[in-house]
Amino acid sequence: MEEILELKHIYYSYHTMDGETPALTDISFSMKEGEFVAVVGPSGCGKSTLLSLIAGLLEPERGLIKIKGKYLRESTTNIGYMLQHDQLFEWRTIYNNVILGLEVQHMLTTKSKEKAHELLDTYGLKQFENSRPSELSGGMRQRAALVRTLVLEPDILLLDEPFSALDYQTRLHVGDDIGQIIRKEKKTAILVTHDLSEAVSLADRVIILSPRPASIKQTLSLVFHLDEDTPLKRRDAPEFKTYFNLIWKELNSNE
Repeated sequence: MEEILELKHIYYSYHTMDGETPALTDISFSMKEGEFVAVVGPSGCGKSTLLSLIAGLLEPERGLIKIKGKYLRESTTNIGYMLQHDQLFEWRTIYNNVILGLEVQHMLTTKSKEKAHELLDTYGLKQFENSRPSELSGGMRQRAALVRTLVLEPDILLLDEPFSALDYQTRLHVGDDIGQIIRKEKKTAILVTHDLSEAVSLADRVIILSPRPASIKQTLSLVFHLDEDTPLKRRDAPEFKTYFNLIWKELNSNE
């Protein structure tokens, strides 16, 4: 697998009238195509800031970001961003919400419309194409939000705590559902989460950040010996508790 994303010595600070607040310091890591990485760390350490830098919404003060070997500003790689809340518009049907990004980017063609219908069918939402968001459960809304992201055919998916607004039981099932969709679509994904169980159940690798200004404390590769490697099945695997405890210990090592 080729390297799709590379961050080298990234520094970033927020500047206000009250002064400078360092957020990230000397962040370096890379990702292979098709890899799923979870980023965990204390609240306010800069996890979401990291995603904003990769998305190009913020610019690092120092360091470089490359996607497929090109500097971020030169790259034409499509990046999808999935937020905590589904951001579906009530005045649009589920289908019209899914194609919104295509409309905005002037990519709405016969082929892309067919792709939208196909994804909704594949992921169990075809019968809800003409429904309004309020008619769907929270889990189904998140699935629709993912389809809206996937229809743009992103090379990299950025997931900023996309399940945090759901109740615990729904969160487990939606995490399993969306994790399997991302694997099936062979997408490269970065998940920011406070939930260590979620990180261990979904990722190939977990990056553990220090308190702000965040630096990388440790990177942990996850290997599960399962006939069918799914997020829910991982939670019952013997390795799960070991990885969870390692991450927990690392996060609390300074306390």
